[in-house]
Amino acid sequence: MKFAIIAHDQKKEALVSFIKQHIDEFSRHELFATGTTGLRVSEQTGLHVHRFNSGPLGGDQEIGALVANKEIDAIFFFRDPLTAQPHEPDVSALLRLSDVYDVPLATNEGSAGAIISYYESLGD
Repeated sequence: MKFAIIAHDQKKEALVSFIKQHIDEFSRHELFATGTTGLRVSEQTGLHVHRFNSGPLGGDQEIGALVANKEIDAIFFFRDPLTAQPHEPDVSALLRLSDVYDVPLATNEGSAGAIISYYESLGD
């Protein structure tokens, strides 16, 4: 399976922490991330992460292209709902694509827990 992992600046540590809690499951999947998020996840977990540009520089759109080509199975996008994002149209487009192509999308730890529990239940 292929997972996209993205986090706004104020949520990066929460995403890294979540991945560490579920390291066994994340290590079984191919990971794709926006630039800084991917770097932090890779450095702090040792997992291999395919990195794209940072979100404001087109990384959200690059991941969106994978979604549109049915190459992503789930998205873990820890969003910061209290901070305005200069690339909000790109974020909205990615969220829309997840709906269009029926790709599970977690925008917070609660929904991420439900999605990762599903994949853990599938086993190898």
